[in-house]
Amino acid sequence: MITLQHVSHTFRIGKKDNEQLIDVLKDVSLQIDAAEIVSIVGKSGSGKSTLLNTIAGFLKPVSGSIHIQNTDLTTLNERSLAAFRLQHLGFIFQNFQLMPSLTTYENIELPLKIAGVEPRKRQQLIQQLLKRLDIAHVKDHYPNELSGGQQQRVSIGRALVGNPPIILADEPTGSLDSETEREILTLIQQLNAELGITFVIITHDDEVARIANRIYTMHDGDLKEATNDAL
Repeated sequence: MITLQHVSHTFRIGKKDNEQLIDVLKDVSLQIDAAEIVSIVGKSGSGKSTLLNTIAGFLKPVSGSIHIQNTDLTTLNERSLAAFRLQHLGFIFQNFQLMPSLTTYENIELPLKIAGVEPRKRQQLIQQLLKRLDIAHVKDHYPNELSGGQQQRVSIGRALVGNPPIILADEPTGSLDSETEREILTLIQQLNAELGITFVIITHDDEVARIANRIYTMHDGDLKEATNDAL
């Protein structure tokens, strides 16, 4: 499903005459199978978000390859990457990243409009998700009228609506209280079990990490497999 082979990435900081190279990913290899939940745990600055961005194709590594469903993302141009993401990947963010001028319904609809799905089909798909995510009663509300948990459910709906096989989640419960966090984690587990969606979750929270089938830790750009007991 997802295969990283010897992926490295470097950031350049400072002015040209005093430039420094920072190794953010160091020879990372990773295999993620279909219908797995994989958590990557690390402190801020450990490289975990950079890793997620390379898997998504937002960053191109300086070396190595990233294959998702037999496509090497490092060989694609920006237009092809955007088309690939639209078809294969969904995204959940810590700060939700909802469009403030769009309603719940319209935020979830956005990927379908970009993909050119006809209106009747869009309506059918969105209504199913609104019901499944228990947000049908706020379908006409704007993000600033929603609780944090409701906003994250809208974000999940937007990630799911195109039926992607993979969802990449960056600190998906980082802005939520503990009770809402448990609700969102249960929802992720249900979606994984019922729909077979592969989840890659970036987190600094050990409790979030423990819902995964496999857990990895990142430290200074190095990725290592861990166990629940090690957290």
